[in-house]
Formats: sequence, structure tokens, C-alpha cells
Amino acid sequence: MQFPKVSGNDLLKTKVTLPEDLSSRFNVLIIAFQRWHQGLVNSWVPFLNNMVEQYPELDYYELPTIRKMNWLNRSILDNGMRAGIPSRDTRRRTITLYIDKESFRQKLEIPDETDIHLFLVSRDGDVLWTESGAISEEKSESLVDALKKVGLNQINQV
Repeated sequence: MQFPKVSGNDLLKTKVTLPEDLSSRFNVLIIAFQRWHQGLVNSWVPFLNNMVEQYPELDYYELPTIRKMNWLNRSILDNGMRAGIPSRDTRRRTITLYIDKESFRQKLEIPDETDIHLFLVSRDGDVLWTESGAISEEKSESLVDALKKVGLNQINQV
């Protein structure tokens, strides 16, 4: 599966085209469709922060995915998110997508918008792992296994 080419702005107001503008060789993309999904996204953040420290070729991004809307409504939503996120690094990692959600979901085989969906994606757009929902030990271990399969090396091996 290929991650579809989409563009959005991060909360630092930088235009980003996915997947080619991703900062690392491998990236975990967390797609959220509903405001209440933030709690599910947040369940992954401590683990992903730890993984980014251990794997120098890995990064992650939050992708709030919203239907297409006019500039004014986008600006209001983005400014609201920006106001709630003081961290520059988190703002860099939050890329809002205002897109045709149905088409996007079909390309990624996401059946509906009831949960978050995570994808391990190469900069070339290859989807190497996928998961949904809040973090669990089993899900986090499956991501570590996927990283090992693609040959990523840990710098802080325990």
C-alpha cells in the first residue's frame, strides 16, 4: 500500500506535502478524524517520543483530518489548535489535512472515522505497518517488530 500524496500546513504555518516532505526516513503518521480522538493520540505520544530518541531515522506526526472548508474556517480551527499547543516541536509534528476524507480513507483502507489509525510510512510513501486505536503492549511491540524488519538500528540498546 502507498500513502496517498496530500498537502496540509503544520501548526508552525509551514506547508507540508506528504509523504515526500517527511523529515525522517521512516515516519509514524497518526490520523485522527474526531476532536475526541486526541486522547487516543496522546496515549501513543510518550511511547513514540521514546522511540524517536532510540531510532534516529524515525519521527512521528499527528494528522488531524478534516473535510475541505474555506480559508476562514480553516484559520479558526488551526489558530484554536495552535493556542492549545505551546510546544514548537508538537506544532511541527501536527499537520492539519483539509481534504476529501472519503477518498483518503479509501486509499488507506480505513473503514470509518470511529478510531485513530497509525501508519509506519517510508519517505517514498510505502506503508510498512498499520494499527488503530489506543496504545497497548501488543500494538507497541508490533511497531518495534516492524522497525526491526525494515532494518532500523537502535542507538540506545538496552
